[in-house]
Parts: sequence; C-alpha cells; structure tokens
Amino acid sequence: MATKSIPDWFSKKNILITGSTGFMGKVLISKLLLSCPDIGDMFLLIRRKKGIDSQARLHLILQQEPFRILREKYPERLKKLIPINGDMIVDGLSLSDTDKERLTSKVSIVFNMAANVRFDLSLKIAVKTNTVGTINIVALAKQMPLLESFIHVSTAFSQCGELILEERAYQTNVSAEVVINMVNTLTDQALDEMRPQLLGDQPNTYAYTKALGEDFLSKCGLPVGILRPSIVAASWKEPAPGWVDNMNGPTGLMIGAGKGVIRSMLCNANYLMNVIPCDMAINATIALAWQVGLEKSTKPIFLNATANQENSISWGDAVEIGRKHIYENPFSQPLWYPGGRVTSSKILHWFAVLWLHTMPAYLLDTLLIITGNKPFMIRVQNKVNTGLELLQYYTMKEWNFCHDNLRDLQHRLCPSDRETFFMDTKLISWNEYLLTYILGIRQYFLKDDPSTLPRARRVFKFLYFADCLLKIVLGVFVAWIMYTWIISAKPIIATLIETND
Repeated sequence: MATKSIPDWFSKKNILITGSTGFMGKVLISKLLLSCPDIGDMFLLIRRKKGIDSQARLHLILQQEPFRILREKYPERLKKLIPINGDMIVDGLSLSDTDKERLTSKVSIVFNMAANVRFDLSLKIAVKTNTVGTINIVALAKQMPLLESFIHVSTAFSQCGELILEERAYQTNVSAEVVINMVNTLTDQALDEMRPQLLGDQPNTYAYTKALGEDFLSKCGLPVGILRPSIVAASWKEPAPGWVDNMNGPTGLMIGAGKGVIRSMLCNANYLMNVIPCDMAINATIALAWQVGLEKSTKPIFLNATANQENSISWGDAVEIGRKHIYENPFSQPLWYPGGRVTSSKILHWFAVLWLHTMPAYLLDTLLIITGNKPFMIRVQNKVNTGLELLQYYTMKEWNFCHDNLRDLQHRLCPSDRETFFMDTKLISWNEYLLTYILGIRQYFLKDDPSTLPRARRVFKFLYFADCLLKIVLGVFVAWIMYTWIISAKPIIATLIETND
C-alpha cells in the first residue's frame, strides 16, 4: 500500500497550534490551509493581550500578507480557524471546561510553536514562558485519545556547548521539573547567583530553556517530533518572497546597517552564516508531523533544519552581498550613509563602536538639545550595542549541524510533496535571496512602498557626498592637530637634544 501524501494524511484531521500569532506560526497556518485544503479545524491557542481577546487578535492577523491569497481566493478556508482563549504559562492553559473538552476530544495533531525568543530574559521569565508552557501543553496532549503527532519547535542552538550537533536527544544536568521548582521557590537574587552554574555552556536563557524543553519532551512518552531550525530568516517563496515581520537575527542587522546606525560588528567573516528561510523551516515542520504520525513511535524524532553544507554562505560574503543590494535598494529615512565593517578583533571593534557609534550619538543628541529637539540617538545606540553584544556569541563561533534525518525525510516524500513542501537549501541562490530579503524588509517590515526607491536613492547619493566631506574634514582636523603638536613640540625636543649633548 502506497504511503499517503502529506495533504491526504492531514485530510479531516483537527489540529492545535500554539504560538500562532508569531512569525513562524503565521506561515504554518497559511501553508496548511493552502496546501492541505481538506484539513479539519485548526484550533489556535491565543492569549488575551492588552485588552484584546483571541478572536480580535486573530482578525487582525488575518489582514496580514501571509493570508492575502486565502482572503482573495479561498476565504471559506479561513472559517476553519478557531481561536481559543488560553495562556501557556498557567496550569491547565487557563482553558474553559468547554474548550478543554473540545480540544481533548477532537485534536489529533499538535504544533507547539509558542516561545519568547529574546536572549536577555531573566531565568525566571524564560523558564515560565518556554519551559512551563511546554510542560502545560504536553499535559493537555496526554489527554487526547486521538493524538497522532506532537511537534515541538526548538532551535538548532539548544546545545551551544557542542561543536557537532547531532539529531538526537541531549540530557540536561538538571531536569526541567527541578528548575521549575527552583524558579517557583527561590528569590530572584538566589536565582541570579545560581544562573551561571545552571546555564553552564549555554550563552543565554533562551538556549537553556529550549534545552530543558527538549529533555522533558524526549521522555514524555508521546509521539513527538522536535524541529531544530537554525537562524530563521525571511521567506524564500511563501507567503511572498522576502516576507518578514520582525527584527530578529539578520533582519535587525540589515536594518541597522542599512540605516547607517550599525557601523561595526564583531564577527568572524570566514564562519558560516547558518540561516534557513521561514517557509523552508515550516515545510520541514509539516513534513515532520507527517513522519511522526506514520511511524507511530514514542521515541522522539529530531530534525536539524539547517542550511546544507553543500550550499553555504559565510558571514563575510553575506555582508558584502547585502551591502551591494542595500546601496542599490536603500531604505527610506536613513540616519547616515551605510559604512563600517565586520572584524574579529575585539580591540578594533571596541574602538569602532566608540568612534562610529557612541561619539556620533552624543554629538547628534547635543545638537538636538541645542536646537530644542528631543534627543534619541544615545538611547538608540545603547539598544544597538546591547543587541550586538547578544548576537556576537553566534557570529564568533561555528557549529557543524548534522542533518541526515532532514535529508532522509526529503527522500521519503513523493515528487509532488517534495515540490510543495520544499526544504532543500541547496536550491537557494544566496545573491538572489539576499536581494529578495532586503526588498522584503523594505516592503513588509519598514512599509517602504517600492515607489519610494527613486527618492531613497537620491537621499543616499546626498548622504554619500556628505559622508565623504565629513571624512575629509575629520582627516584635515586630525592632520592639523598632529601638525600643531609637532610644531609646538619642536623647541622642547631640540632643548632635550642639546641637554643630552
């Protein structure tokens, strides 16, 4: 008997998605509705936020780009989306009795995508958001008699102390349950003191709590698949080429550099920049759910969704290609002409930050205060420098991600599924992708209409000449100071020579 295709396997199945309002969650919902038209109901666990309930939040999300084709061509499929009021960090997910009964009696596939991806969260907040939430959704899934597949989205950087990341379970030194008990009973001060010992080789609380979640899931006894994507970036093709809705990872770097704010980055240019477009990561997520459901195994399946080593790109090459495309397709309202460089020297980077980030920020804010305007550059630069410090761990280190399971999964797909649920990064032309990425940032995140490009190019040309003029003025000023110092020091030097004679 032939294996069912992915759309056939999803047919009539009801699913539950957490994290549906996030970057990857939107792509997942859109892809499932477009590519699996006979899918059952999709329950979306959405918490009330700033006074807006789940229904209203879903309505706002459906107006965004990922759902444009569905709105225009298949509006009836959107009726399959059912928002459920809930909160991941609350015991029982804060579900009503009616909603709990609906979910436990109808759902057969769970996608757990909810997470806070910030690197600078306190241990307590990170554990409650990323680890407690995972344990709570597992507790609900264990009450689902129809459950066939539970998919958890983690990160390829969940074991940063390892140089080779295999597609297998890694055990943490302390279990998730023990860490949660510590978070619930110890003071913030005690947790801060224990944090270095708990984190060990992990660079931040995000990676640590993802590792805790993986360890817990690998022992939970459910049919589990754990996806580990590397740096998730703008889409390659879907829902639209270059679509992105946040400033995480490379997106923030490109915006900061393109606006002239970031002029130095601590980075080893020779190391590989392991990114994966969000649509490829989502396709791997869907295919993994299909695989777990077919195999019906209680042993977790791990999948490293990372760039193929046969078609990789270094940080240095990515920066140069990106620089070229930003010069040709500049962002609107830049603060200054883009420039600067990447360096692996901490000393050079420190001086560059001082001269090209901090001092200009103080100078500009001083001018703003003098002219009666509100200063903002020091605040902006402080945020930029903090962000760069958090990212430099990943730009100054390199990992080798095994992806045998991902390759095997691709081979298992029938030809039509392989085309529909594309996930092979060997297909990517990095030059074309980075151009699409930058244009996507302009259009979808910065809301720069393509019609603004001619004016943006004129502004860039003006800033280029202003930048050159400033460099000349600074060069002349430094030369004049050196000349003045030499002239003033001549008599002293001559006197010292005569005295020694």
